[in-house]
Amino acid sequence: MNQPGFMVSLVAGGVAGASVDLILFPLDTIKTRLQSPQGFKKAGGFRGIYAGVPSTAIGSFPNAAAFFLTYEYVKWFLHIDTSSYWMPMKHMLAASAGEVVACLIRVPSEVVKQRAQVSASARTFHIFSNILYEEGIQGLYRGYKSTVLREALWSWRQDHVVDSWQSAVCGAFAGGFAAVITTPLDVAKTRIMLAKAGSSTAGGNVISALQGVWRSQGLTGLFAGVIPRMAAISLGGFIFLGAYDQARSVLSRVGRRSG
Repeated sequence: MNQPGFMVSLVAGGVAGASVDLILFPLDTIKTRLQSPQGFKKAGGFRGIYAGVPSTAIGSFPNAAAFFLTYEYVKWFLHIDTSSYWMPMKHMLAASAGEVVACLIRVPSEVVKQRAQVSASARTFHIFSNILYEEGIQGLYRGYKSTVLREALWSWRQDHVVDSWQSAVCGAFAGGFAAVITTPLDVAKTRIMLAKAGSSTAGGNVISALQGVWRSQGLTGLFAGVIPRMAAISLGGFIFLGAYDQARSVLSRVGRRSG
């Protein structure tokens, strides 16, 4: 098996990820506000649905690129023949590794973005500087464990051995299903990231955060924002995987012609 084109994966993954995040940002804002402790209306309702978009714009490309670069490298490193029954495990391990690395970029961006989404009047840079001043670097990594767990669970479906349209359709269906079952983890992540500094929830304990939501809001609270989340991830899976495969194919052809 030949070493993959890492630069192609880097650029294709970055372009696909940035496109999805920016196009579907309003759905993400609605989802965050539905999951916020103060409730949808107090968090901003439908006003300022692009609040926090600078954080996403800055972090999206390197986040997606980091995922796919790691994903392709781990697949190559494992050297498993495509006919092997170990192939699904190979993709699961590659996707999990990709999420661990990508979340090093994604989580700080997500913390700033979500706080901006529930306080639309605050500027992104002001929120970022406040987090650093009050909590330090660790404040930017609140919810890292819950984010990695959530992302790893639904990213195990990633596979790029099919055509672009097939990958996109599979991504949409698999992503929508995974979005539903991982929503409680997403709620826990949101509560941890939005929690007041020094509170028990801010400590990052996923089980404790889930128990708190269950006690105060029950099953409804654990699945808050499930509809916009499912819609965003279904559409995102379609756009992301399709765009990635197509961009990678185009870039590879360009590289062969210029080589």
